[in-house]
Amino acid sequence: MFSLSVAFVLLASRLASLAWAADVNYVLDVANDVVAPDGFQRAAVIVNGIYPGTLIQANKDDVLHITTNNLLTDPTMRYGEVTTAFFYHTHSFNRRSLTIHWHGLFQMRTASEDGPAFVNQCPISPGHSYTYDIPLNGQAGTFWYHSHLASQYIDGLRGALVVYDPEDPHLSLYDVDDESTVITLADWYHLPSIGISEKYLHEQPFHEPIADSGVINGKGRYVGGPNVDWSRINVVAGKRYRFRCINISGYGQFTFSIADHSLTIIEVDGISHEPLTVDSFEILPAQRYSFVLNANQPIDNYWINAPMEMHHDSDNANSLTVGVSVDGDNVKSVLHYEGAPDAEPTGGRDLVALKKNDLEEHLLVPLFNAEAPGGSGPADHVIDLHFTETVNDTTGSRIWTINDESYIPPDLPTLLNIMANNATGMGDFGPNENTHVLNYNETVELVIHGSAGGHTHPFHLHGHAFSIVQGMNGPTNYINPPQRDVVGIGGSTVILRFRADNPGPWFLHCHIDWHLEAGLAVVFAEAPSEEREGPKSLIMKQILPQTTQHLFFFLI
Repeated sequence: MFSLSVAFVLLASRLASLAWAADVNYVLDVANDVVAPDGFQRAAVIVNGIYPGTLIQANKDDVLHITTNNLLTDPTMRYGEVTTAFFYHTHSFNRRSLTIHWHGLFQMRTASEDGPAFVNQCPISPGHSYTYDIPLNGQAGTFWYHSHLASQYIDGLRGALVVYDPEDPHLSLYDVDDESTVITLADWYHLPSIGISEKYLHEQPFHEPIADSGVINGKGRYVGGPNVDWSRINVVAGKRYRFRCINISGYGQFTFSIADHSLTIIEVDGISHEPLTVDSFEILPAQRYSFVLNANQPIDNYWINAPMEMHHDSDNANSLTVGVSVDGDNVKSVLHYEGAPDAEPTGGRDLVALKKNDLEEHLLVPLFNAEAPGGSGPADHVIDLHFTETVNDTTGSRIWTINDESYIPPDLPTLLNIMANNATGMGDFGPNENTHVLNYNETVELVIHGSAGGHTHPFHLHGHAFSIVQGMNGPTNYINPPQRDVVGIGGSTVILRFRADNPGPWFLHCHIDWHLEAGLAVVFAEAPSEEREGPKSLIMKQILPQTTQHLFFFLI
């Protein structure tokens, strides 16, 4: 354990090294406000009274200080003892607690700020606050934030986070890149997540809950609902725009296009790639794309189309209106040229089915350090992961397993087990923690064998981006494979590589939130000894007990 005096010495030295960086402060008040993104009013878990939550913006060398105030009071959002597969053993924390994950940020030396409950921290109790302190360490790109406790972010705790690079290598390709060019795509549910999650996990036929609508920048329409105004994105003819498209869904995937406009992709999940021009792209939950749009068409209004797909979405049994299914095609927005009428587009929808040049992920080429770690040579550490859907023999509940184990979080967070108890080997973690120990700086190859059943599972790795050596489509590629932090895995085998150069406990999980609830996750305890000491050790400011008898970590 670090003593407090040593911690403050480390803190002072760290802050001195960052003296030239700006401190960027945000306050997130998380409360149970009533919102109606698609015209249906419901109580939700909302940041600063708006959905999506407050846009967080910074530059790549800044230090973020994000004070999160837990003002949640509604017991229907999170109530009682937890009985989901993810939490089917009892945790004593108040179910109106929360955590926030800063999706895509590497958290170098600040693993405890990453957010996943019981991996990196304990939840923030109602009436308490916590300030996440995150040095960005030169990392730039398109990110987002969301609750990482049970299925809470389904209820609204999600928003965009953008880190700008004043020296962006693609800077010459666009004229505008600001808050007006951020596009969020989301699924939206009318019922609280806790009830529909329980139904999915415990009632036959175990179908994943289907959203009631899809929304773009917080606006959409549901079947039988009011004609909510579509969100509008404004452009000026002759200018070039860097749009940052983020799928903040818990389940829905989208196919994105803009009528009569090409999209030149330049960034994928925070990693700059060589420009690639397409007509449309598929975007899975938690994925992000930056694309350049040249506003070179006649002054008019143009449909932005994002048809939403969810497996068996014709069955919306969780809907308040029994027998009504979601209209996945009715997810759109308007690209409005300055000087055009204040009206909807007059042309056709220009559905994606008519597009000819869809993005093929395997054609994406990283702009820098393109070779997969270790090249085409053998990896230092190969991990085979087989995942499948099954039923728990004891409880009869739906679970997802990896290598025959369904992830169950420990009572003591993985990070604290490593730091306080010197957990170092595989035997220091419980079997249901599904924890793999990685050695520092080794080349890690994940061979992930998919599961049949119709889903494309968006697997996200915390703390890293990885090279997709073998994706769902395209050839094996060690020379210049795509790099990102969320990859789709269907019924085939996908091979990923990354270097274990960022000590910390890092989650790998399916970003269909219902599947994470059912246990579809593993943890990598990366370089435990290096977490505790050495140049990349975690910098602990202090560790304090809360009245809930859980621990909160305070890092710089």
